[in-house]
Amino acid sequence: MTEEAKARPGPVMLIGGAEDKLDDRVILSRFIALAGGPEARIVVISTASSLGDAAAELYRQVFLRLGATDVVGLRPLTRRDANSAKLAASVKDATGVFLTGGNQLRLASIVSGTRIARAILAAHKRGAAVAGTSAGASAVAEHMMAFGASGATPKHRMAQTSEGLGLVKNMVIDQHFEQRTRLGRLLAVVAQSPSLLGVGLDEDTAAIVFPDNSLEVIGRGAVTLIDGTNMVTDVYRATGHRPMMISGAVIHSIPPGYRFDLRRRRVVPELVSTGRRKAAEARVQAKVVRMTGRVSQERSAASRRSARAADREASE
Repeated sequence: MTEEAKARPGPVMLIGGAEDKLDDRVILSRFIALAGGPEARIVVISTASSLGDAAAELYRQVFLRLGATDVVGLRPLTRRDANSAKLAASVKDATGVFLTGGNQLRLASIVSGTRIARAILAAHKRGAAVAGTSAGASAVAEHMMAFGASGATPKHRMAQTSEGLGLVKNMVIDQHFEQRTRLGRLLAVVAQSPSLLGVGLDEDTAAIVFPDNSLEVIGRGAVTLIDGTNMVTDVYRATGHRPMMISGAVIHSIPPGYRFDLRRRRVVPELVSTGRRKAAEARVQAKVVRMTGRVSQERSAASRRSARAADREASE
């Protein structure tokens, strides 16, 4: 048996966008650890972003500060670029691949089905960690949330799906979930395809999908999971943009410190140690202490607002 045949798929980190890049950086630090720590070779793909090469450079600088020593940025802008053997070769030896935020339709329409897409899938299959933030998170699914309207009430014709990169199966992923009120459109998509598990990611929050079909939540917010297995709906009577009838959907809200069994679709809190939960609580308490003391820091309020704005734009 070859080494490639023995390899297990790597973890896939789904980030809701606007992840912390200035303070604790819990999510991005975990990505570096999953990718191999100081030995990691990270490839940042910023095709989705409207910020040009600046998005890839921002993440490159953050990852270098977090201990990675080999970080390169790629930004294919056409399918011809994405079919470049040279660019695809850059992904061949990566231990971590990071997809930035922006527009998931741009990312999928340019990259899906190309040499770079196949290189990302191959890297994942041999054990590399793959992460996507915001648009990048939606795009890693086989069924991608392409676009849709905001709102808490599911409505007919509220959301559009398309084919994503296919790293995670049987899921549809939405991001900036609580902050942009996207419950309605995720419910609407699950109503159309009840076999899919809806995954809603809050900002600065990540769901890590492991090869054993468990999902771990880290970060600041929560991950909303929608199970439509026993759902009853009138989605097939779609007319106009009226509210949709949905009954029997099961909604899970999973905060940091818990895991979820994706096969059985149930929370498994015993898989996460008490020590890890206490460590997460300690990080939150420490963050509060730091925030109350920031009045005396050197950084002016204006510069901090500017840094935060750039931070959010990079995750779009």
